[in-house]
Amino acid sequence: MDLHLKSLFDRFQEQFGSGPGLGPGSGTCLMKVEGISSNFIKLLFKASAALYRTEPWRRLRPGHLFGVRVGKDSDWSGKKQPFPCSQFIGGDGGDIGFYMFRSENDAKKMTGSRETIRVPNVELLRVTYELETLMFPSNRKMIKSLSLEASGNDRFPVIDVTRCTSSGELQFRNPTLEELKFVYAFMRAISLVHPLLQADKEGGPNWTKLISFGPFIETVDIQWPPEMARGHELVAVTISHPPGQAYEEKISSTASSTPTKYAEPPDEVTFMDIRVNSNSSSRHCAMCEKEVNGDQSLCCGRCRAVVYCTSLCQKQHWKESHKSMCGLYKAMMEREEELVMKIFMFPCSAAQPCKWLESLGIHQKGMWRRKCSCYSHCPFGLLPVKGGLWDSWGGLDDEEYPGDLPFHNQLRDGISSPILLSGWSEYYNLRSLPLSSPIADILSHPLTVYHILTALSINTKNLLLKGKEVILHYLGPEGEMDWMPAFSEISHLLNGLGNIQIIMVGPEVPTNLSGTTSGISSRVRVNLVRGVYQEEATYLPSPHVIVALNCALDRYSSWGGALDLIKAIGVPAFFTEQSEILCANAKQVLRGAGLHITHPVTPNPFRSPVKNHDSSTNLPSYSNGFVLGVNA
Repeated sequence: MDLHLKSLFDRFQEQFGSGPGLGPGSGTCLMKVEGISSNFIKLLFKASAALYRTEPWRRLRPGHLFGVRVGKDSDWSGKKQPFPCSQFIGGDGGDIGFYMFRSENDAKKMTGSRETIRVPNVELLRVTYELETLMFPSNRKMIKSLSLEASGNDRFPVIDVTRCTSSGELQFRNPTLEELKFVYAFMRAISLVHPLLQADKEGGPNWTKLISFGPFIETVDIQWPPEMARGHELVAVTISHPPGQAYEEKISSTASSTPTKYAEPPDEVTFMDIRVNSNSSSRHCAMCEKEVNGDQSLCCGRCRAVVYCTSLCQKQHWKESHKSMCGLYKAMMEREEELVMKIFMFPCSAAQPCKWLESLGIHQKGMWRRKCSCYSHCPFGLLPVKGGLWDSWGGLDDEEYPGDLPFHNQLRDGISSPILLSGWSEYYNLRSLPLSSPIADILSHPLTVYHILTALSINTKNLLLKGKEVILHYLGPEGEMDWMPAFSEISHLLNGLGNIQIIMVGPEVPTNLSGTTSGISSRVRVNLVRGVYQEEATYLPSPHVIVALNCALDRYSSWGGALDLIKAIGVPAFFTEQSEILCANAKQVLRGAGLHITHPVTPNPFRSPVKNHDSSTNLPSYSNGFVLGVNA
């Protein structure tokens, strides 16, 4: 009898929910929405399934309110955003899905500590994931007739708009076509943005767990379904936390709940002495480019980012350009603390690595010869090679570099599959390496590629999980051509599943190496092709993904033809840049080429731990520091 009652209770809970949800399903059906097409319903369910796979309720709770902005206010009825505030439910049981509110005030009224509060005459849009067997007949019929994609194994989204009456009862209606269009854009955008947030804090009961992340604002471009385009195929969707941020507002890494707003500096701009890295003997004034000794240089007293020789140059630079950039630079400098906390730092500068390499006993040895200018006379890819893996890593102790050995006991659901990594700490622990080992400076390139294939590109991740081959076009290789032993680590991380063909294309490929294939491991091979990508691509196998590391899109006009080709073939492409300023410039170049940012600029968890040195600024800059993507 007890088992029978438990079964009934479980079934009741599945159907009517518990915890943070509002309760029973509404019986609404998208087929009844005026003007809706079967194709758009399919796209809604496809977007919903993609969002479900990212499991946002594992990291987001009702206490996290997000601002949503889709396009311009003038694009919507009433000249305002239909549902500018949202929250996720179901992280601790009960209904699984998300709610969208007419205002932030409505969201706060309805958000309780453990459950959603019914507030009279407040309307919200709900998207809840329900078991097909427990859905109303009209929805089951729609799912079967249109062959709609399931979310997870056996759940499907139910979308309705609900209002609580003064008596406490719930009234439901079907959403309008315009409201569904807004929901579609939100689902596509949030599935890209929310995985970028940090994981749960440890400790405390599960139901009280809240994610620890600071204020943020991200904008991605979403493609409308053809019948929704209305003259433009893409729309910019902005997700912010807390809600209500403006595009111009930037955050402080130490802020707790609201973004930092930058006021105008006082008339008499303040200065402070720059504390220069001991490896940096001189700086250059951002205004006149005059060389100045590090201990005599000054910097802006607000952002602390820009270097000057005198107060006269500082004031002139403020009038000409720095006034409009100071707030942005301040936010970037404050993010430096966050970047350092997430990654261990090596005590050297990328501009002067020789002393550091000498202290480790690896200067001018093995692959490290490409980390300083001592071998700049030797063309890329042609460093003399001798010995095995130990020699390639410059004679490091055996416990300081990854051996040519597979990972053991790395199974997922009892099945061998590619190892998913969150960053350097996890990798070093996996390989039992001391954090003093310098290998991350070289492994940044292959592990960034692996991160893109297994974490950022859904298509390539699925191919690898199915044991299939992924073809990657790698644009503009230089020093990487001398680091082939490091790229073999990708093979071990694949953990016995899938294959990768990396085709490196660029003008720096030596003529005598063009057309050669390097089988660096059983599962990874590298082809080298000399030439400009847009001219050579016709002769190459079609890629699943395109990658360009430290690409400096704004510095080389030759990128124009390559970007035109990337737009034409529509393949996901990911780029890394060394700093956020370069990323901002890269976004302008990409948009100028007609490409739209589908993976927003984010810190790369496998950026190099060696900080780059810019003689005129102190802005955070690392090899492969930040990643962004198009067509993803």
